[in-house]
Amino acid sequence: MRTVVADDEPLGRDKLRLLLNEERGVEVVAECQSGEETLNALKSYEPDLLLLDIRMPDMDGFQVLGEIPVQKMPVVIFTTAYDQYAVRAFEAHALDYLLKPFDRERLHHAINRARAELITMRHREMTHRMLEFLEDRPGSSTAAKDRRLVLKTGGRVVFLNFEEIDWVEAAANYVKLNAGNQSYLLREGIGHVTDKLDPAQFIRIHRSTVVNVHKIKELQPVNSGEYIVVLKNGKELSCSRGYRLSLQRLIENSL
Repeated sequence: MRTVVADDEPLGRDKLRLLLNEERGVEVVAECQSGEETLNALKSYEPDLLLLDIRMPDMDGFQVLGEIPVQKMPVVIFTTAYDQYAVRAFEAHALDYLLKPFDRERLHHAINRARAELITMRHREMTHRMLEFLEDRPGSSTAAKDRRLVLKTGGRVVFLNFEEIDWVEAAANYVKLNAGNQSYLLREGIGHVTDKLDPAQFIRIHRSTVVNVHKIKELQPVNSGEYIVVLKNGKELSCSRGYRLSLQRLIENSL
């Protein structure tokens, strides 16, 4: 865990260095006594962890954080003798707030929290990169041989084949994919999900419903000119008049 220590007091830096030397897997790559030195060290070393004092000669710790790009932000633990900035520190998304004088046990607890946070961040980044790769790689369109959706839901990455999907429905600010006995809730619009599906296989029968034509068992016309779409699993879905043209084309193409 590459670490930068920022404290304008030499004794404070010395104490932190000695305590950090006892922590497994922690490497102090830079010690800084001002905000400017801290920013330069962050650019040079891109550390995992920043132990940051609040009051320094040229700028305070919050000003330092304000100069760090979000994508370059390390895990931040404040180390200070002033307790009045704790709320502001957590509003700035600091992981912890060590009030001087703190002991070895308190620092050890904070370092363990930082280690766990870094693992979570790396897993999140790996998942994001995996999704980007799968979505952007050649052959990932609906015409590809690999006909599936890649979903990030409930902290998991799910690979869902088109053939598994029965129907898709909008639910408030979410979209619900129904696949057999399973359902998956996504925080995105139904139009965005529909764009990822094969238009030859999935048709919209209602402003909030998309159905897999391979799952349709029968169509039941009703007096209003609408249809009831019955799926092979017995589920009944309404087709509104505004979308019945899609079903009529399906019937014509099947004859």
